[in-house]
Amino acid sequence: MTINEIQDEIIEEFSGFEDWMDRYSLLIDLGNELPAMSADKKTDQNLIDGCQSKVWIDARMEDGKLRLEGDSDAILVKGIVALLLKVLNNHTPQEVLNADLYFIAQTGLQEHLSPTRSNGLLAMIKQIKMYALAFQAKSAQN
Repeated sequence: MTINEIQDEIIEEFSGFEDWMDRYSLLIDLGNELPAMSADKKTDQNLIDGCQSKVWIDARMEDGKLRLEGDSDAILVKGIVALLLKVLNNHTPQEVLNADLYFIAQTGLQEHLSPTRSNGLLAMIKQIKMYALAFQAKSAQN
């Protein structure tokens, strides 16, 4: 699936809920479904600066695609991490760099997150795109 197809699925899933409490419940469920990140990856190097809660995102390249893992110590934020990984995981660095993450606005997440959580979300996106840029540069050198 393309990044946009995944985003469209997420938008459709969120549009099924009128009430934001239900959407928050969906986020929490997504966070609970996120595979556990091993303790050895919860390092300062993988810690996202700019997040109020602790968020770790690890990236590696495998078969030309970015493989992402993430976790958070806050249940709602963990759901946001799960959404980002759902959209951006298993795509090429170029696809990640070119991604227009319109699902954030179209699901209403942007307006329903506190300013500190919004800043954290932007920091997560920035870090994932930095990973993609670094891997792309590394593969261009080889």
